[in-house]
Amino acid sequence: MTLPKLALDTEILQNTKVGDEVYALTVHGGALVNQAQPGQFIHLQIPAENVFLRRPFGIADTDEGNGRLTMYYRVAGKGTRALTSLQHGATVNCLGPLGNGFSLSSKRPLLVGGGMGLAPLLLLTKRFQGEADVLMGGRNQAELFWKDIFQPYAHEIFITTDDGSLGVRGFTTELLPELLGQRKYDCIYTCGPEIMMRGIAKIAAQHDIPCQVSLEKRMACGLGACLSCVCDTANGERKKICKDGPVFRAQDVFFAKKKGIL
Repeated sequence: MTLPKLALDTEILQNTKVGDEVYALTVHGGALVNQAQPGQFIHLQIPAENVFLRRPFGIADTDEGNGRLTMYYRVAGKGTRALTSLQHGATVNCLGPLGNGFSLSSKRPLLVGGGMGLAPLLLLTKRFQGEADVLMGGRNQAELFWKDIFQPYAHEIFITTDDGSLGVRGFTTELLPELLGQRKYDCIYTCGPEIMMRGIAKIAAQHDIPCQVSLEKRMACGLGACLSCVCDTANGERKKICKDGPVFRAQDVFFAKKKGIL
C-alpha cells in the first residue's frame, strides 16, 4: 500500500552544526513522522531568495511520541547555506515522505555507510532494534561524529578512516571481506559515495549476500515527473531514483552493460 504524500508547513525545532559544515535539522513533522520509513526522503522548500527548487534530504530519525523528524545535511550550495540561517521557530515546507525505502526483512543485517551516506542508515539501525552491525567510513576522526549518534542503536560498530585517526586505516571495502569471513550476515545495506557502494555491492555478490543500495542524484520535482534523476538498470529499463528508489537491489543498478556484472 502506498501512503499519500503530504506537503506540510513544519516548525524548525533545532538546526545545529554537528560537524564540518554538517548540520542536524529537526522539525515538528506532524503526520510525516508516522509515515516515514528508513530510506525515504523529504523534499524541503527553503524560504530564501533565489532558491526556487526544493532540496531532497534523507530521513535520518523520527520520534513519533513527540512528532519530531530529523535530517542531516552538508552545506553544498546556496540552498543549504541559506538553510543554516533558519533557527527555532522558523517555518519550512516539507513534502514527503517520498521514494521507496529499505526492506526490513533481514534478521542479521550489516549496514555500510560513508560520509553523509550514514544519515539515512541511522533510522534503519533503530528499526532493527539492536540487531544491526554498522561499518562506517570517513576521511578522519572528526568526520565520524556519527559513532556517538549510532552507538545506542547498533549491535556493534566498525570504523575505517583514510588517515587512521580512528578505527582501521583504509576504506570500508578493505575491511568488509574480513567482517564477512568472521560473521554471518543475511543482507548488506549501503549508502554513501557511489564508488564505495559499487565496491560494497561487488564484495556482497562475491559472498552471495543480498545487497540494497541507496542512490543519490540531483532532482527537481521529487515525484517522478521531471525525469531529471533517471538511472539505467540491468534489464535495460530506466528508473526514476526519486520514485522507483532511492533504494534498489544492487544487482539491478550496478552492472557492466557488456559483461552483465557489477
